[in-house]
Amino acid sequence: MPNKQKKHILNFKIFSFFFLSPFLVSIPFFSYVQGAKAGLEFQWDQDSTHRRLNWYQKESVKSVRNKIYFFLRPNDRLTNLLKIDLIIPETYKSKIKDKNISFCKVKIGGFEGRTKCLEDIPADMEIKNEESEESSFRRLTIYPYSPIEYSKDSYAIVLKALNPRRSGLYQFHSYGQPAGKTSTRYLGSWTIVID
Repeated sequence: MPNKQKKHILNFKIFSFFFLSPFLVSIPFFSYVQGAKAGLEFQWDQDSTHRRLNWYQKESVKSVRNKIYFFLRPNDRLTNLLKIDLIIPETYKSKIKDKNISFCKVKIGGFEGRTKCLEDIPADMEIKNEESEESSFRRLTIYPYSPIEYSKDSYAIVLKALNPRRSGLYQFHSYGQPAGKTSTRYLGSWTIVID
């Protein structure tokens, strides 16, 4: 075999080794990626009338006790609010009690810190089962003792409950009544993921 042909074969083997080795080395680590919490979120009915809101939950495993923070940041409110409605989907089968719901001023966690309530906001809360033409749902209404003023502070509805037995995506919607208005307006939606 001529020397040039041997040299080409050797170069091809070296090239393929360096090209394929990163893929072969990374394959065993894919099993660890499955448990990672990604920042990707799927939301249906995603058009100009639907707004995606941020949330945080402690546990995403089905049938496990969970604590969910539904965030209302300054750019989610844009006005003073007299009341807030949280629409809980019918498919989110979990017992929700008044004593396990709170409303607070919150520090949203991130890379350097964790999410935590800074100050509880006194409010009356009411849960009702309601039906519309399309579906039935539960409505959690929060009446703060004083209006939630538009400021740079972030607020959160904190829900402590047992996760549903079925995994899936659960879309919660929020409505707020601005000061000086008699009707509520849509604030946005949270899509909670249960594995």
